[in-house]
Amino acid sequence: MSRPALVLKVLMAGAGLLAAALVAPPAGADPGPASAGSAAGATAVARARVAADQLMSSYEPNKAWFPSSWWNSAVALQTIGDYMQRTGDRRYLAQLDNTFEKDKGAFPAGYLSGDELWGNFTSRAIDDSEWWGLTWIQTYDLTKDRKYLDMAVTIARFVEDYWDDTCGGGVWWNAERTYKNAVTNGLWIRLTAELHNRLPGDTYWLGRAQQGWNWLNGSGMINDAGLVNDGLNDNCESNGDTVWTYNQGLAIGAGLELWRATHNPELLTTVRRLADSAIAPGGLVTDGVLTEYCDAPGRVCDDNAKQFKGIFMRYWMDLADTTRDRRYADFVAQQAATVWEHNRDASDRLGVHWSGATPNVFDWRTQASALSALIAAVPPTRPVRSLSATTDPSLPVVMPATGSATHVKIKVDVQATGPVGDQVPVVVQAAAPAGWTVTPARSTVTLRTRGNAVPVQSSVEVDVTIPAGAADGLHSVTATATSGSQLSFTTRSDILVAHEADFDTGTAAETPWLHDADGSQSNGVQNRFADGHSYFVYRFPFPADASSASVSLTIDNEFVIQLSGDGQNWTTVATETNEVHGGENKAVRTFDLTPYLGAGKAAHVRISDSFPNTGWGGRVYHVTATYN
Repeated sequence: MSRPALVLKVLMAGAGLLAAALVAPPAGADPGPASAGSAAGATAVARARVAADQLMSSYEPNKAWFPSSWWNSAVALQTIGDYMQRTGDRRYLAQLDNTFEKDKGAFPAGYLSGDELWGNFTSRAIDDSEWWGLTWIQTYDLTKDRKYLDMAVTIARFVEDYWDDTCGGGVWWNAERTYKNAVTNGLWIRLTAELHNRLPGDTYWLGRAQQGWNWLNGSGMINDAGLVNDGLNDNCESNGDTVWTYNQGLAIGAGLELWRATHNPELLTTVRRLADSAIAPGGLVTDGVLTEYCDAPGRVCDDNAKQFKGIFMRYWMDLADTTRDRRYADFVAQQAATVWEHNRDASDRLGVHWSGATPNVFDWRTQASALSALIAAVPPTRPVRSLSATTDPSLPVVMPATGSATHVKIKVDVQATGPVGDQVPVVVQAAAPAGWTVTPARSTVTLRTRGNAVPVQSSVEVDVTIPAGAADGLHSVTATATSGSQLSFTTRSDILVAHEADFDTGTAAETPWLHDADGSQSNGVQNRFADGHSYFVYRFPFPADASSASVSLTIDNEFVIQLSGDGQNWTTVATETNEVHGGENKAVRTFDLTPYLGAGKAAHVRISDSFPNTGWGGRVYHVTATYN
C-alpha cells in the first residue's frame, strides 16, 4: 500500500518561480528533444526497449504481478503500457491481460498484498485502487477492449464512496477514513477526467473531476514555494510533510487531463506554475537531476518511494507533449541522458539514484521508475526504425586458474524495428581491454523487419580470452551494432575477475554472483530475503585448479540453506526450525563447498523459506566464498 502523500493546492506562484536554467546533459548526450526521423529518436526507442525488457523479466506470470507489491505492480504495468503506446511495440499486451483476468477477483490478505483484496482491484487502500483504475484505462487505450474501461468505471464508483464533506470534500486515503492527502485526490482527478475523455457524452465524471480539482486548489496543501506537502492534519490544515515527486507530478497530470476535457486556459496556466515550481531552485531538482527527498546521503528510499520519480516523469512527458515547451522537453532529455549514462549497469538495470550516486539500489521498482524517463524521451511521433543490442551474460564471473588464460563466451543479441519487409544489414563490432582478445571482432547479420509491433532479433557469439594474471575487478567488453549512418547502439558485458567472493547483499557487488533471484527481494543495502515459495541462488565458478572451497553467510530468520554442484540437485545443509521474525538468530554460518566441486568446479548456494506460510523467509546480509 502506498504511503500517505500530498493533497494538491495550486499556488499562484509569481514569475520568479519560472524554471531555472538546467545544467548541461552528460558529455556526449543529445541535449535536445528527439524527433521521429532523427538518430536520437531511434536511440531513444532502443534504450526504452532494452530497459522495458529488463523490467518485464521480473514479471511473475502465475500470480500475474511483480513480486511482491500490489500498487507498485499497477504502476509498473502502466509504465509498460506507456512504453507500448509510445513505441508501437505490442509484445506485452498478453501480460496486461493476464493480470486483468487472474487478479480481478477477491484474495485474502498476504496473497497479493498485505491487505485483503475485495475484488475488481479494490481494497482498503483507496489510492491503490485508483492506480489500478489508471492502469486499465491505459490498457483500454492500447486495445480498445471495453472490458478494461468498464473496470476503471467500477473502480471509480468504488472510490467515489470515500468522498465526503470532511475538510470540505476530498477522497479519503483509506477505508478507515483517517487521512486526506494528495496522492488519493490527485489520482481521483486524473482518473475521473480520463473517464470523461473516453466516454462519449459524459458529464458525470467531468463534474466529479472539476469538483476534485476545485477542492484540491482550496485545500491549503501547497507551500509558499509552490511545492506540494503530504496531506491534511486533523484540523484540515496542511501538515507540512515531505514533498514527494509523485505528488507534484500527479498535480500536473490531473490538471492536464482536465484541461483536455475543458480547454480552460486557467488550468494550463496553473499546471505550468506547478511544473516551474518543481524545477526552480529549491524545488525537486539537484544539479539538474530529479531527486527524491530520500535520495539524499544517509537516507534510504523504501519500496514505495523507489517509484515516485517515474510517476513524476509520466506526467511530465504529458506536459512536454501538450505544451510543446522546449524547456520541458529539455528537462526530459536531460533526465533520460542522465539515467542512461550514470544509472545503468551492464544488464541495463536502472537504479534508484538517477545521478548514479552510490550505494545504489536496483530492483524492478527502480527499473520501472527510471524507465519512465527513457519513455518520455521517445518522440510523440515514433521513429520508423530502431536498433538495439544486449549481451548475455552481461555480468559473467571468472575465477581464473593460476597461470592460465580463461575463456568466456558472450552472445550479442541485436533487435531492430522498421518497415515491414525491409532487410537491415547490421555490423557488430566487439572490443575488449588491452591484452585481451575477442573473436570474431567483427560480424554481420541481416534482419528482416516487421514494423514496430514486434522487434526482430538475431544473435552473434563471441569468444573472449582473458589472459593469465588479469587484475581482479570489472572489465568491460563492448559490442557496437551499426546499420547505416543513423542506427547505432553500444552494449557491454562487464566481466568480473575475482579470486574470492565478498559482497553485501542488495548492492551492485552482489549482482554478478546472483545466479537466480527468483522471487526474492531486497529492501536496500545488506538485505536479500526469500518469502513463501521464493528462493535465490548464488553461483561460484571456482577455478579448475581449486581443491577446496567454502562459503560464509550472514543470515537470519526462517531459512533453508541448500548446496549443489550442478544447480539442479540440492542437499539441505541447514534449516531454521523455529519461527523467527525479528532476526534474533542472525549469525555467520560457514559451509564446506568441497563436496560440490564437480567437473566444472562451480558450486551453488540456494536460500529459501523454512516456514513458507509466515512470510519471514531466509534473509542474507553478507556473503564470502573462498577456495584453495
